[in-house]
Amino acid sequence: MATYQFKLPDIGEGIAEAEIVAWHIKVGDRVEEDQQLADMMTDKATVEMESPVAGVVKSLAGEVGDQIAIGSVLVEIETEGADAPAAEAEEVPLADGAAVPTPAQEEANPTLEVAPEPVRPERSAERAVEGRPTEQQDERRSTSLGTNDDAGAHKTPILTTPAVRARARDLGIDLGQVKHQGEHIRHADLDAYLLYNGGQVSGRSSGAARADEQIKVVGLRRKIAENMQAAKRRIPHFALVEEFDVTALEETRAMMNRDRGQNPKLTLLPFLITALVRTFPDFPMINATYDDEANVVTRHGGVHMGMAAQTPSGLMVPVIRNAERLSIWQLAAEIARLSDAAKTGKATREELSNPTFTISSLGPWGGIASTPVISPPQVATVAVNKVEEKVVPVNGELEIRKRMNLSLSCDHRVVDGWDAATFLQALKPLIENPLRLLA
Repeated sequence: MATYQFKLPDIGEGIAEAEIVAWHIKVGDRVEEDQQLADMMTDKATVEMESPVAGVVKSLAGEVGDQIAIGSVLVEIETEGADAPAAEAEEVPLADGAAVPTPAQEEANPTLEVAPEPVRPERSAERAVEGRPTEQQDERRSTSLGTNDDAGAHKTPILTTPAVRARARDLGIDLGQVKHQGEHIRHADLDAYLLYNGGQVSGRSSGAARADEQIKVVGLRRKIAENMQAAKRRIPHFALVEEFDVTALEETRAMMNRDRGQNPKLTLLPFLITALVRTFPDFPMINATYDDEANVVTRHGGVHMGMAAQTPSGLMVPVIRNAERLSIWQLAAEIARLSDAAKTGKATREELSNPTFTISSLGPWGGIASTPVISPPQVATVAVNKVEEKVVPVNGELEIRKRMNLSLSCDHRVVDGWDAATFLQALKPLIENPLRLLA
């Protein structure tokens, strides 16, 4: 017998520690070579740690949410005879900013998901926090695989539907313990399992109150919480909301989409970003960052437009570099590319770093007004609210027009109320007369 110490490798330039966001093993488990041990997170990149040896897990470095220093022992594995390495494996640093796909993303078959181990009920809360595939994502797959793991038997994959798998997860049922007829596990098999074990037939339709659930705030969710707390503590926010008539803009967008050919479909965002970048040169204190420790404001010539995006892991902000150089069509393509990268966990650290200004939009769910939180060191951010049809007077006549509010939040240490108000007014002729944007 020998003990192999798996040390946390260098997972990014300048990174001193990483957070444990998930364990896939526990003390006493038998692990095979290349088996996934843990998910570690630094900044916004989650990296999977795999075992270089086979053996039995002897000890773990900490719990989910703990910070582990680079180079410290993450897992101790007891190996047997020839399985023990002659020397500790050389640690190979991972690519800086590389976004490691989740296990579901690594599957070669787009319609089948291989589950080599039974679903562990105690990990359901952790999966929700760490951004593993959601129930909605599971529903997009036509089928998924579970395991039938009788004591001492060889693990044989069995088929079940995403709905059955999701229900089993919600109820805390290990699919490997469910007896079934035929090759599929069905809802009736779950019902029989629950009745046999004194449970209820349906966890959602029984009418019984659900038990309280405590979820540890870890990983990206914790970083979001820390960043928002720091932003509100450090920055004296003020917000200004202005209404815009987007009737002509929506008509122009619809016309361009009808004739777009191979171009991506246009949303409002490319138009609004174009209006913003054309207005910034006259308001350099808006597209700026503030180092409050050095007491230095940097006015940026280029616009690195942050784009707040909701992902299964939480809020992320991919960045469009030098947005002022891109056409409306190019902006649309970059928005689509970065949004997809963020949602699938493939965005690099470079694509998630150092915006000079941020725009966020909840589309039709955006409400009529909002007070977006500024992410330091930026000094301003804008939120796009929903488009509504309103009856408004136009040249003495009542007309139905499409109206939309923009909510601008500013750091009052750098931006004055007059600056914010005149900035929004300077946007009006561009947004309300889209031909100016296309000129």
